[in-house]
Amino acid sequence: MAPATYFLLVSFLALVTSQAIASDPSPLQDFCVDDIHSPDMHALTLMKVSGFVCKDPMAVNADDFFKAANLDKPSDTMKSKVGSNVMQFPGLNTLGISLARIDYAPLGQNSPHTHPRATEIITVLEGTFHVRFVTSNTDNGNKLFAKVLNKGDVFVFPQGVIHFQFNPIRDKPVVAIAALSSQNPGAITIANAVFGSKPPISGDVLAKAFQVQKGTIDWLQAQFRENNHY
Repeated sequence: MAPATYFLLVSFLALVTSQAIASDPSPLQDFCVDDIHSPDMHALTLMKVSGFVCKDPMAVNADDFFKAANLDKPSDTMKSKVGSNVMQFPGLNTLGISLARIDYAPLGQNSPHTHPRATEIITVLEGTFHVRFVTSNTDNGNKLFAKVLNKGDVFVFPQGVIHFQFNPIRDKPVVAIAALSSQNPGAITIANAVFGSKPPISGDVLAKAFQVQKGTIDWLQAQFRENNHY
């Protein structure tokens, strides 16, 4: 085999292998219902898939794949979320999907955040609201994508990007359904993570990062202390 051909073959195999390692493996069984009642939930010796103990398949029944209706119930908060991920819906484990209803009161918002393990697609059921996401760092900066959604509109947020939504109307709520491509997508709320970490990030580091006085950082961190209920 010619050296150039050999090099191309090795490079191709390396690329395929890296892609395979970077993504979640395909399920090798029909299901792995999260055994949330297992007393040995964190035991390393038990069979786990996606970090959860698998319930004995012989003990699995239809109720493990069912969740009583709760997506028809709104909330009175500025922004509330009622959903189904693997922590509330054990049958979702390894199935790579979750669902949430989000209610936005007038002027309510879902603050800038990311889902490190999932793409999100959102559908508006009632009302009009604004959606935004920001791209990763590039030589041209971070581009903001913005759209106004009305009833029936659909928008997608790529995995891992910072995004947010808000209802700008003063007298009408918004109802939306969000689906995510992971049974446990995770969420990192940017302000909470930066200013409310435990222990706190050094004020000097944040002051330099945000190019403000350290006193400003101290004030911001104080807003996220537990006793302030942030």
